[in-house]
Amino acid sequence: MSSTKPKARSGPKSRRRPKPKAKELDKSWSMYPELHDSVDCLLEEDDLFFTFFAIDEDTGSIKEYDTNIMGRFKCSNRACPKSGWGSKRIAITIRMYSEQQYNARVYHQRCKCCGSLSQPFPGDTYAERIAYRLKKWSGKDTDQPHFFRAKSQRPHERTLCEGCKHGHCKSNE
Repeated sequence: MSSTKPKARSGPKSRRRPKPKAKELDKSWSMYPELHDSVDCLLEEDDLFFTFFAIDEDTGSIKEYDTNIMGRFKCSNRACPKSGWGSKRIAITIRMYSEQQYNARVYHQRCKCCGSLSQPFPGDTYAERIAYRLKKWSGKDTDQPHFFRAKSQRPHERTLCEGCKHGHCKSNE
């Protein structure tokens, strides 16, 4: 006769919910592979063909360049009275990899009203800046885009800029 012990019951199950995992918005930057087609159209003008490198890592990049783009932000805090804002200084890091691949980190900003981290909605300058840089790196003779030296009328607020915090904002120069 085999003796089987009844399974010991552990104490009552906890009613506490597990801590939620960090939201995507908790990151200091985003990448936009869905905007590659816009970059691709501008590169085709010079017979260049790059693919978007979807892995967000510094290792393996051949070249890296920090610049700024223009775009809009929408505050992620629903309780905040500020609905959104435009920016002419959204920090971006463009990286080139082997086999004609690239990616770009677009840094978030904090809302001036409530301090919430907000993800940008890049404007047309996203594709134009990336295409310009990839053309330069590829040895193509290209003119600087007309927006190249666009100046904001407002001062850059480094405390709200995630690009500044990570040392990738051109406003720090």
